[in-house]
Amino acid sequence: MKPALLPWALLLLTTAPGPGPGPTADAQESCSMRCGALDGPCSCHPTCSGLGTCCLDFRDFCLEISPYSGSMMGGKDFVVQHFKTISPTDGSVICRFKESIQTLGHVDSSGQVHCVSPLLYESGRIPFTVSLDNGHSFPRAGTWLAVHPNKVSMMEKSTLVNETRWQYYGTADTSGNLSLTWHVEALPTQTVTIELWGYEEIGMPYSQEWTAKWSYLYPMATHIPNSGSFTFIPKPAPPSYQKWQVGALRIIDSKNYAGQKDVQALWTNDHALAWHLSDDFREDPVAWARTQCQAWEELEEQLPNFLEELPACPCTLAQARADSGRFFTDYGCDIEQDSVCTYHPEAVHCVRSVQASPRYGSGQQCCYSEDGTQLLTADSSSGSTPDRGHDWGAPPFRTPPRVPGMSHWLYDVLSFYYCCLWAPDCPRYMQRRPSNDCRDYRPPHLASAFGDPHFVTFDGTNFTFNGRGEYVLLEAALTDLKVQARAQPGTTSNGTQTRGTGLTAVAVQEGNSDVVEVRLANRTRGLEVLLNQGVLSFAEQSWMDLKGMFLSVAAGDRVSIMLASGAGLEVSLLGPFLSVSVLLPEKFRTHTHGLLGTLNGDPTDDFTLRSGRVLPPGTSPRELFLFGADWAVHNASSLLTYDSWFLVHNFLYRPKHDPTFEPLFPGETTLNPSQAQEAAKLCGDDHFCNFDVAATGSLSTGNATRVAYQLHQRRMQSLQPVVSCGWLAPPPNGKKDSNRYLAGSTIYFHCDDGYSLAGAETSTCQADGTWSSPTPKCQPGRSYAVLLGIIFGGLTVVAAVTLVYVLLCRRKGNIHVWGTQP
Repeated sequence: MKPALLPWALLLLTTAPGPGPGPTADAQESCSMRCGALDGPCSCHPTCSGLGTCCLDFRDFCLEISPYSGSMMGGKDFVVQHFKTISPTDGSVICRFKESIQTLGHVDSSGQVHCVSPLLYESGRIPFTVSLDNGHSFPRAGTWLAVHPNKVSMMEKSTLVNETRWQYYGTADTSGNLSLTWHVEALPTQTVTIELWGYEEIGMPYSQEWTAKWSYLYPMATHIPNSGSFTFIPKPAPPSYQKWQVGALRIIDSKNYAGQKDVQALWTNDHALAWHLSDDFREDPVAWARTQCQAWEELEEQLPNFLEELPACPCTLAQARADSGRFFTDYGCDIEQDSVCTYHPEAVHCVRSVQASPRYGSGQQCCYSEDGTQLLTADSSSGSTPDRGHDWGAPPFRTPPRVPGMSHWLYDVLSFYYCCLWAPDCPRYMQRRPSNDCRDYRPPHLASAFGDPHFVTFDGTNFTFNGRGEYVLLEAALTDLKVQARAQPGTTSNGTQTRGTGLTAVAVQEGNSDVVEVRLANRTRGLEVLLNQGVLSFAEQSWMDLKGMFLSVAAGDRVSIMLASGAGLEVSLLGPFLSVSVLLPEKFRTHTHGLLGTLNGDPTDDFTLRSGRVLPPGTSPRELFLFGADWAVHNASSLLTYDSWFLVHNFLYRPKHDPTFEPLFPGETTLNPSQAQEAAKLCGDDHFCNFDVAATGSLSTGNATRVAYQLHQRRMQSLQPVVSCGWLAPPPNGKKDSNRYLAGSTIYFHCDDGYSLAGAETSTCQADGTWSSPTPKCQPGRSYAVLLGIIFGGLTVVAAVTLVYVLLCRRKGNIHVWGTQP
């Protein structure tokens, strides 16, 4: 059992000044090497700004930077905000990332301190410290967000003009000039040097010596004007550089020496280096690619089978889009962005498994056609292909095949070029990267809280709990998952408080992961996201790799949190309050407690108290109020943030459930005839909507509740289990007419010319997950239809078949006159 840790909130409770902001003018303590600390007469904790308890030098040592993110390839210049040195001295600034990687910073003419991000082999939040004494001490600390190269804005990198030509250069009909462009203002210098860098992973695969390595190869151009474009005719690289087949170009200031690391730079996308390959490739690219494809196959034979530990694909597009805890949109094939699915042309949407597989760091991909059918590689080259290296990488990132983007390129993308794009041998690739056919997929379980607030548990129980305080929505000891929420009273249009409450903050943590909180922002009334009690900015990035989770923000009004266990949260702003949806995989069954109920398929025990006592389903609203109060958060385990004196005095110092707040209970609401008519027109039979109109006097609040409940119901419908019978092969020397494998689907089989069908012409997927008939055989020999076409030349096939049928039946004595029974 893990020892209990004293949370920061409890420390604040024991050390914070009483009635208001504590004075810091006389505080002598410093934030030097204390960022995040709460102890002492002044604070270096992220909450201190709102509380007015910061040490005087808080901003000098707990650094804010701009920009705060950039490509993990490095080369981004950023400025330390709110801090200036007394005397600018070039060469004295050293920036250290992850305690081991150092880059040379500088002080500009205005005294601002600059750092340059290094070449990294990972994405996510990277801690860094700054020294102003040539590395003798590093008292200042901050965080840099390293981003997957494909998630970096186009302003921050160089563009390969017509990138497809770059990656097909030297194959049939692809020759001539190649060009790249960049934004001049992104690299302020008169002249630039353009370099080629290559990527490789060396050492025995899956051994301790397996290492990722970027290498400077050679210059493409030196000391050329920084015009924003460069055009050249590629020549095959010398033999010593031919082993690098994937890489990227880097543009740097010409004052830096060739290959100098960790200087301000612009990178292109990583890509297949077809344009730099040998004359052998250009003379016969198909033969060259086939040799590489075969070598890749031989390597795959020696590597472990990673497919066995991948999650099963959802069976339908609706399931894939609804299961947002375990699957996320593949940016290369996104129906919402109308993207062209280059590698899956028959698909309209693909998703990737959010988490890499635990042992091999591999990833699942699932693709779907316009009608929602899953596409399989056994049927089409557009089918989804799993990845030996997850495209987004996985901790510990630097160890192959866990390097974001690059490991995926080496083991999954480059081989696709060999076998499918540069040579017509795609079946060989698809055999090694077969789609999962979803027979083992189990949809997650969904629970929601929204409106005034109303709850729908994992087992489908509906109830309303209008408490004022902080409550446990979910606890699951299986992974030490905790989801907590704060509920506050609403206000009417004239500013008075209502007798209803709504969720204004939701916080989550799993195990020793980061803590993420989503809350209503006081000033903008939009969403505000906090990471470990500090407010996050999404001005530059809408996706963040965090400790134990991924975080995505869509359109500023919806936040998705994807946890390592496969659990997921979606928090959105609907009306005046938050709406929360929680998704749990099947493994959480029987492991949950809290306001969202006991996940076990039995709705009768959803009102389980902390003591284990169960309230019956017919419990009155007033008794349910006591059930909700029982799940109040304890200060010692609170995940929520108290960074204003309002929150400190109203939620930290006071009972977590306010016993003095008297809510409006269902059944006690009344509306005047005019309001009742409007509510009935808006809400219909939605009792949640009707209650919220009565409780708040606001049709818009009721409508927001109605919309939230409809979204829950639609997602529940999308997540309904379906039965798949799995892939059914076409007969050799024949074909089938459908790629649908769900219950109720029927497949028709046909033979090629010169073959006749032996076996059932159709097979139907049955409710028990089995096919009604196996795949038939196509035997050599002409079918009756073909024979009749020869014998009765002028007759139609139907007429010929009819005639033979009549002749056969007469021969057997089965009929005497056409159309009569024997």
